Amino acid sequence: MTDNLANVSNSGLNNKGTNEFGSSSHNGNDGSSNNNGGNGRSVIKKILKAIAIIILIIAIAFAGLIAFISLTEYKPETVERVAINGKAAYEVSRGKALKVMTWNIGYGALGDNADFFMDGGTHVKTSGKQRIKENIKAVSREIDEVSPDIAMLQEVDKDSTRSEHIDQVSRIGAAAGDYENSFARNFKAAIVPYPLPPIGKVDSGVMTLSKFKAGGASRVSLPVSFKWPVRTINLKRCLLVNRAKVNGSDKELVYINLHLEAYDNGEGKKAQTEALNKLLKEESDKGNYVIACGDFNQTFNNVYIGNYPVQKGLWKPGKIDISEYDSSLNFVMDGTNPTCRSLDKPLKGADKSKFQFYVIDGMIYSSNIEMKSCKTQDLGFKHSDHNPVVAEIRLK
Repeated sequence: MTDNLANVSNSGLNNKGTNEFGSSSHNGNDGSSNNNGGNGRSVIKKILKAIAIIILIIAIAFAGLIAFISLTEYKPETVERVAINGKAAYEVSRGKALKVMTWNIGYGALGDNADFFMDGGTHVKTSGKQRIKENIKAVSREIDEVSPDIAMLQEVDKDSTRSEHIDQVSRIGAAAGDYENSFARNFKAAIVPYPLPPIGKVDSGVMTLSKFKAGGASRVSLPVSFKWPVRTINLKRCLLVNRAKVNGSDKELVYINLHLEAYDNGEGKKAQTEALNKLLKEESDKGNYVIACGDFNQTFNNVYIGNYPVQKGLWKPGKIDISEYDSSLNFVMDGTNPTCRSLDKPLKGADKSKFQFYVIDGMIYSSNIEMKSCKTQDLGFKHSDHNPVVAEIRLK
């Protein structure tokens, strides 16, 4: 029994000792935990503060960017006079065949080596300086060989990051010695800040070369497809309208260079084609000879395009219902050869039998013009993502 009491006594002492030690140890841990908790909360506060400062800096930078692109937004008038440079020696005559060319030259940077992020490709900057120079030389060479009376070019850069700030307007104008030339901007932005790396500065437009003495040229604004702030750094589409007096009459040959909307939801295309229809009808009603040429980014519904079905996931052009236009107008595209290729990947080295092609470049003309022929020149898209289209016409 004594042994049992002793055991109980020792057990009690041991328990007491353990409890006292444990209690003392527990009190010590409480102080350490409080300190660590305070330090932890301090660190979290610092992290949250740093995050808040970063968010604030980003917000201020973004607000500054929005303010900058808004203040520098290109805002052309509804109608503006356009300068005519160079000298032309010829007058327009009825009954004589005329040759008209239209060509989207892809700002000299969309040759067969190029793909572009907006069409499903990966590149923002698509060509180096030397390749761009070569492409522009090839454009001038083709114009010289075809020798059109009128050439209407689209996507001609004047001072853009994407084309190494090469003044293509001056280069093409200088190479075309027997032509007068005019240029109308449709894309001007101090910076296009997307994607990464960004597109950067853009100064681009449409350019018309003519062997005929023009009585005047004007830039006519088309409806803008986008709202603020996207509108500030997007294209401001337009018509470049040139006029030349027809010899021996009181009428004019009105030739219109255009590049219609590509990447909208369809409403922009519709509004722009309606504006074009209105102008064409006005000129036709005056008895003028009128022809509109360019990149419509749409296909006329009287053109067979069964050879170029649109592949899943790739850009799809709109369609122009010619019945919605004035009955005095005629529509022509040559579906024998494609006028445009997709930029989802480079054409060079690709299987062309599986490549995406389009027919979106063509002409609309008044009934007092005879269309003798219209052919797409198959250049293999070596120097642009578009082929030139050349027509022979005659004023009745």
